[in-house]
Amino acid sequence: MSKTLVLAEKPSVARDIARVLNCNKKLNGALEGNQYVVTWALGHLVTLADPEKYDKKYQSWHLEDLPIMPDRMSLVVIGKTSKQYQACRTQMMRQDVSEIVIATDAGREGELVARWIIQKAGIKKKMKRLWISSVTDKAIREGFKNLKNAKEYEPLYHSAYSRSVADWLVGINATRALTCKYNAQLACGRVQTPTLALINQREEEIRQFKPQTYYGIQVDAGKIHWSWRSKKNESHWFDAQAIEKVMDRFNGQKLKVTDIQTSQKKQYAPLLYDLTELQRDANRLFGYSAKETLNIMQSLYEHHKVLTYPRTDSRYLTDDIVPTLKERLEASLGGDYDNVIEEILAKPIKKQSHFVNNAKVSDHHAIIPTEKPADFYDFTDGERRIYDLVLKRFLAVLLPPYEYEKTTLKAVVGDETFVAAGKREKKKGWKMVDQRHMDEDDEDELDNQSLPLINKRDVLSIDRIIKTSGKTQPPAYFNEATLLSAMENPVKYMRSQSKKFNQTLVETGGLGTVATRADIIDKLFNTYLIEKRGQEIHVTAKGKQLLGLVPADLRSPELTAKWEIELGKIAKGKEKPETFIKEIRKYTQDIIKEIETTDGKFKHDNMTGKKCPECGAALLEVNSKKGRMLVCSNRECHYKERLAILTNARCPNCHKKMELVGQGEKQMFVCRNCGYRQHMDAFQKERAERKNQAAKTDVKKYMAKQKQEAKMSVEDSPFASLLSLKDELK
Repeated sequence: MSKTLVLAEKPSVARDIARVLNCNKKLNGALEGNQYVVTWALGHLVTLADPEKYDKKYQSWHLEDLPIMPDRMSLVVIGKTSKQYQACRTQMMRQDVSEIVIATDAGREGELVARWIIQKAGIKKKMKRLWISSVTDKAIREGFKNLKNAKEYEPLYHSAYSRSVADWLVGINATRALTCKYNAQLACGRVQTPTLALINQREEEIRQFKPQTYYGIQVDAGKIHWSWRSKKNESHWFDAQAIEKVMDRFNGQKLKVTDIQTSQKKQYAPLLYDLTELQRDANRLFGYSAKETLNIMQSLYEHHKVLTYPRTDSRYLTDDIVPTLKERLEASLGGDYDNVIEEILAKPIKKQSHFVNNAKVSDHHAIIPTEKPADFYDFTDGERRIYDLVLKRFLAVLLPPYEYEKTTLKAVVGDETFVAAGKREKKKGWKMVDQRHMDEDDEDELDNQSLPLINKRDVLSIDRIIKTSGKTQPPAYFNEATLLSAMENPVKYMRSQSKKFNQTLVETGGLGTVATRADIIDKLFNTYLIEKRGQEIHVTAKGKQLLGLVPADLRSPELTAKWEIELGKIAKGKEKPETFIKEIRKYTQDIIKEIETTDGKFKHDNMTGKKCPECGAALLEVNSKKGRMLVCSNRECHYKERLAILTNARCPNCHKKMELVGQGEKQMFVCRNCGYRQHMDAFQKERAERKNQAAKTDVKKYMAKQKQEAKMSVEDSPFASLLSLKDELK
């Protein structure tokens, strides 16, 4: 009897598929049943070969060897996961396996993972595609009932392959050229370098910013705060004397109400989460890095199976998801929002355009709960927080809109105009679960004041006249949340005049993808091109110098726009990958030529007096994402030494995070902000004293458990039968 081999991307997903398909027999790197054999990758098991695999001379980096342009790109098995590759290959080559189902993540990169393994193993068997957005038992069963022809997804693979080859050719050659010419470890790429340029541009804007003081006028009359507007509808001027002259005209005057406009407003809930929006909120609310949020999401998707596929760039659902919403809501019961869920379930759930739109969903719909009941007590704090964000947003779009009445008043003092506004809430709607989002028109606290009963043509005495003032503020430094926004929509931060490229960047999702942005930011930290100061991200001296040395084309997001136009055509079968790769080869040659002929110098400004114990070169002090360390300045030496670890321990004086420095008995916590120091033994003594005190999370878990037990029905109680007997005897 012939069998079907299923290739999943991760062991956890493979186990879920195997359970649904009744594959219980354990093999080396696989699970087998009567009809199916399920095996798995560990992410990428196969990748493009490094330059030295083509020729040993490339083991040493020399400018004269560039560009490195293999006639045919070779695939190699990744060493650290080669054992699992061999297990996959063994199962795929079995004589009784007649068909392969690709069950890797449903997307461009997932397609590449599977196809490279199959190609490297030399397998030429019939293939089908499993395309699902969640890994619940129900989704897996439905997916296997509706398997696709794998040939339909070949253009997606060609697109992913072309992107990978292009990044290899440009990234490896440009990095080697810069590193060899300036004798420093200088890495660049078509996504990470423009991202670095965005951060640097923001720093330049802040550095050149000159604050200006502006002035306005506020009057208090009839228990209402009124704000002045000029003839051009300006709320402030930068000329203090001109404002004072306007104020002089008000002496002895009264305020006359000239217009009252009342309108009924509706505000719908914000869109559902895609990965980038979720990463932004998690960073803003909890300080999580983009990578941390993605890792937590992966756990909730793969391990707990309570949330749908995380690497999505869509914020809408498709029509076919609507019939499943009731089941998803029921699976979300047992937490803090049961009353809201029950309110939604009390009425039929209808498709609505503000959260269902087939045209705005590409590979995967927005992140929402699955049909699997959530076990809240099994979540870590991080998992609970992220699940809570997704659940609240899911409930919000299913609730009615927030409704309020907006009243706008106009008045005159002499020939000067004043305005005031107020709001009266009518229906809480979705804000009963997500109060953080304010009304889009709440720009000023004066817009939200409670207004007394007032009529048109009322004349009010002025109680107070105030000259208000403020200062223009520079743009804020990027943090991980705002940097993700900038990567998603770099057009807002670019100086490009090309409408075509700007439009392309908007349509193709900006720099990187939802799946890669977290890794790109991490890479910039790990190569010491950027560093954190508190939550702010700053470009290091090394990063600034790199931007001065790298070709201008590699600093611009427009390169990504050009590539994505072509990759999109390949994914739709409208262009051949060979044509695109041929153009990239020519582009790579031009980049190398530009680097070779450009004048420039690189100087380490973080050189220390210490020597590398392995090669004797000078050591550099760098700020990594997790603390300070020494690294060797010799680009061929990889020596690193930890100086200080950034911890979660807070300084008792300024409440900033402290560093852990020193070794052994000399270890101590140091605050770089205020200089506070505490030896490790004193810190441990304090922690031991607090150990017996109940932690906030323990208290929260206990209270949640008590609440759950209190809701237990009488029928589930051990005394139910006794109570029932008592009722019968009455």
